[in-house]
Amino acid sequence: QVQLQESGPGLVKPPQTLSVTCTISGDSITRSFYYWNWIRQAPGKGLEWMGAITWNGITNYSPALRSRITISRDTSKNHFTLQLASLSPEDTAVYYCAREDRTADGVNYGLDYWGEGTLVTVSS
Repeated sequence: QVQLQESGPGLVKPPQTLSVTCTISGDSITRSFYYWNWIRQAPGKGLEWMGAITWNGITNYSPALRSRITISRDTSKNHFTLQLASLSPEDTAVYYCAREDRTADGVNYGLDYWGEGTLVTVSS
C-alpha cells in the first residue's frame, strides 16, 4: 500500500521560504518511471500543479512558479521536499504531494496516490 504524507510548518510569515516534505511509504522514490508531484489548492480555487521530480532526479516546474520553486529529494530517507521562496498571502493553500504513474516511453497514467495535504497559511 503506497502512502504519502506531507509535513509542513502550518503558519509562515511573508516573505519567508516555505519548506514542505513528502514522505513515501510502500514505494521507492527511485522506482522507474514514477514522477513525484507537488500540487496546491488555495481557498476557493482549483488545483494548481506546482512541479515534480522524476524517479531519476530530474525536476520540472510550473512556469508561473519557476523563479521561486525548488524541489529536491533525499533517496536515503525516501522523501522529497518543496521549497517556495518569497511567500505572500496568495500562497496560502493546502499543499499536496502525489505520485504520477508513467511508462518508460512516457505514457502518463495520471496521479494515482495522493497525500492528505497540509494547510499552509501565509500571514504576518
